[in-house]
Amino acid sequence: MTKDSERREARRFTMALPMRIFPREAVDSELRGQTRDVSYRGLYFLADAQKFAVGSEIEFIITLPEQVRQSGDVHIRCRGQIVRVEDVNDRTGIAAKIDRYEFLPTT
Repeated sequence: MTKDSERREARRFTMALPMRIFPREAVDSELRGQTRDVSYRGLYFLADAQKFAVGSEIEFIITLPEQVRQSGDVHIRCRGQIVRVEDVNDRTGIAAKIDRYEFLPTT
């Protein structure tokens, strides 16, 4: 991919962080996943095979582990929209833009 064809507007960081995913259509459903790339505008993550639809809303919580912050785990709740879905071996790869995020209070 050439520099002119790069569409990303924010710097990506390759990070494998645990996450909990709450598809907006499936109310009492929580899935587990792991990030691959993260920026302040979006992310790409892998989840167990589930049906995710491009354009659907999604909510997720990313955990920055103690090793990253050196002061305990930090949880970030994000809301966004799925922009791409692809099969990756026996998992699903999902790209999502982040519309809103907040740091959750530590307990």
